[in-house]
Amino acid sequence: MLGIVRKFKLQKKTQQKNTKSAHSWKVKHNSAFLYDLNLAYNSDKSVDIGIMNKRCSFCGALKWKEESKGMCCKEGKVQLPSLKTLPDPLLSLLNGDHPDHTHFMGLTRKYNNCFQMTSFGATKVFNEGYMPTFKVQGQVYHLVGSVLPASKEEAQFLQIYFIGEDNVEADFRCKNSPGVKNALVKSLQLMLHESNPYVKDFKTALKRVSKNCSQFKMVIHANKKPVRAHRGRYNAPQANEVALVLVDQQFEKRDIIIEGYNNQLKRISELHRSYDALQYPLMFCHGEDGYTIDIPKIDPVSKKNVKKTVSALDFYSFRIMLRENVWNHLHYFRALFSQFLVDMYAKIETERLNFIRLNQKKLRAESYIHLQDAIGRNDVDLAQFGQMVILPSSFTGSPRYMHEKTQDAMTYVRYYGRPDLFITFTCNPKWKEIKSALFLGQKPHDRHDIIARVFHLKVKAIMSLINSHSLFGEVQCFMYTIEWQKRGLPHAHILIWLKSKITPQQIDSIICAEIPDSEKDPLLYEIVKANMIHGPCGRLNLKSPCMNEGNCSKKFPRSLLNETVTGKDGYPKYRRRAPEDGGFTMEINGNIIDNRWVCPIIVFSCGPLRLILM
Repeated sequence: MLGIVRKFKLQKKTQQKNTKSAHSWKVKHNSAFLYDLNLAYNSDKSVDIGIMNKRCSFCGALKWKEESKGMCCKEGKVQLPSLKTLPDPLLSLLNGDHPDHTHFMGLTRKYNNCFQMTSFGATKVFNEGYMPTFKVQGQVYHLVGSVLPASKEEAQFLQIYFIGEDNVEADFRCKNSPGVKNALVKSLQLMLHESNPYVKDFKTALKRVSKNCSQFKMVIHANKKPVRAHRGRYNAPQANEVALVLVDQQFEKRDIIIEGYNNQLKRISELHRSYDALQYPLMFCHGEDGYTIDIPKIDPVSKKNVKKTVSALDFYSFRIMLRENVWNHLHYFRALFSQFLVDMYAKIETERLNFIRLNQKKLRAESYIHLQDAIGRNDVDLAQFGQMVILPSSFTGSPRYMHEKTQDAMTYVRYYGRPDLFITFTCNPKWKEIKSALFLGQKPHDRHDIIARVFHLKVKAIMSLINSHSLFGEVQCFMYTIEWQKRGLPHAHILIWLKSKITPQQIDSIICAEIPDSEKDPLLYEIVKANMIHGPCGRLNLKSPCMNEGNCSKKFPRSLLNETVTGKDGYPKYRRRAPEDGGFTMEINGNIIDNRWVCPIIVFSCGPLRLILM
């Protein structure tokens, strides 16, 4: 009898849940055409992604509820030692207890450059104006010079550590990085001499070299393992990190060999365990190991090593996650953290490319039809191709990948016709999910990892609203691409094909380029004022970035119209009513702005989209 009662209650609860879901779905269906101020979707599960409070049961990483289980540690298969606690004064500089905290946090990259032991090689991308992101183009590589400078050469990078006089050493560092404080450099310099194992071992090894010897070498082995331990084991060191070599011997390909006196630079393998610590001595002041190919995965049940090894993506995904009761100092370095993320992503891509290059047979590269066509032509000289490496379509961004996606897009257009909606969904750094995840004093551009994760979840939320809940009606198909702006914020371009085509009479119901009524809808009014007003430019602001030879490159201000019409170029000209015809105005920086300056938006007619933009 008790079992029957429980079954009845469960059935009743399920029916109520299904009824509630159906009611919610009906409310959202076609709601984009019927804008209702009373619709509140901010607490709806399809819109609200919550806060970062979901805890991984294996490693304790904090995530959002919709993020995948294995993004942090592959569900317990990746287990790495925690980073050691930073010594003072670096610790107090990061947590705000030091009087120079504000100064240091604004120049973290410069202070790291003062102490880096290797040089950073890449084509850096600079844009005019405000640019809070770190960008590089092409391949990233690290170079290391000799231990001591050649005759008549000034000490640089690693060589500065062996000058021998604290004041002179600090002066050299400040000379190469203008804007840093000499006293602060001295205190950080002393900290590294006491805490960094590479600095201590280099100095110890150098003391054993005779002053008359000029042919010595120092080596940092790629594999850190005790005697008689198997090659893949990830253990703490039982010997010095740096070994002194007086006579030439055989080294592994990834070993770092540093000459005694030389003016030549050598490239360091990105797979060397010291790659990170030598370039970012402040972030890894204890010389913690970075990624190497020998780290095994762990069986989460038996706690034993398995045959598969940890990839670079798995390693750095684990390393940059926040965890309960664990202070991850990497997130506090602001601009330096952005550089670190770019550098490590380049390493991840390099590993992927190397895998493709070394596994062409597994990928069956000879079966690609375009390659067969090229080889079959008599006018093609195979020597001009160089080494034959075929990038498969699974490699994101490759020509074959782009070709495949283009063909898919053209298939949609050929079968379903032109898309009905083109939506641009832009990341808002003021989203509550981003702001709640920032630490004290941080700005959104200090945490691009949070921006990327939140935006990914928001895109999933909006696509769920459009597809599953049919805000614009039933969807036949869709596609979208994500791009990153110059200022480091992502946006998505979305194409939607609807089963019921949008009629000309419905355009003004879902798309609007007008200022809302501040009395009836003050929330949307403030959103439009903060995010959707162009410029102003032209005579109101001749220094606006959009100005080109005295004219706005975005064609603002637009013409005022009482009705939406199709332009001569096929693009619609949306309704923009003048104040005397019922349009509204707003004041920005002392200027009265009318509807000529509003960017076309789709949030007017849809409560869910309005709340996503908050």
